[in-house]
Amino acid sequence: MLIILLILIVDQVSKIYVKTHFQYDEEVMVLGTWFRLHFLENEGMAFGMKFSEHSFGKLALTLFRLIAVVCGFFVLKSLVKKKYTKGAIVCGALILAGALGNLIDSIFYGMIFTESSYHVSSLVPFGQGYGSLFHGIVVDMLYFPMVNTFLPHWLPIIGGKHFTFFDPVFNLADMAISTGIITLLVFQKRFLGIDQKNKTIATEKSEQ
Repeated sequence: MLIILLILIVDQVSKIYVKTHFQYDEEVMVLGTWFRLHFLENEGMAFGMKFSEHSFGKLALTLFRLIAVVCGFFVLKSLVKKKYTKGAIVCGALILAGALGNLIDSIFYGMIFTESSYHVSSLVPFGQGYGSLFHGIVVDMLYFPMVNTFLPHWLPIIGGKHFTFFDPVFNLADMAISTGIITLLVFQKRFLGIDQKNKTIATEKSEQ
């Protein structure tokens, strides 16, 4: 689908640009202080969550992503074939595109980029990068600390502590996955029903 291709292109272009133009942990203000580009790399799942500290954990996570993407393609194909609503199909496409975007990082980035720890990374010939196949690190850069304050001292336990919302740094692929899942949860009754209009048209055509 076109939506999957567009998300993949924007996601990969943004990641490659940030990785080859930003030093690690470098930050640029985009809109005031509440929207920033902040380059980080994530060895785990979405929004900085880790599956394991060991290299085996990284490999297992990449393989899990690969299986999820393959299954996602078949699920999306089934949604289209069974004439589910456009909303359900679009949400499925968002989730699949996001998963595929981060999978590309996990599989290939270690093979084609130098490390970003002490200098700006650069593209290198395949196999001369910082890691091995299936051990790449996902690039994150979107940071929205819209609330950055200290909590009132009268609050029990957490009073006086620094509070930031939204603190995790993420990427467009993460955003696509979250948008697809949240939209499905909110509109599940409307989206997860078969499109009766399309079903009727398909039935009429088959009877002719």
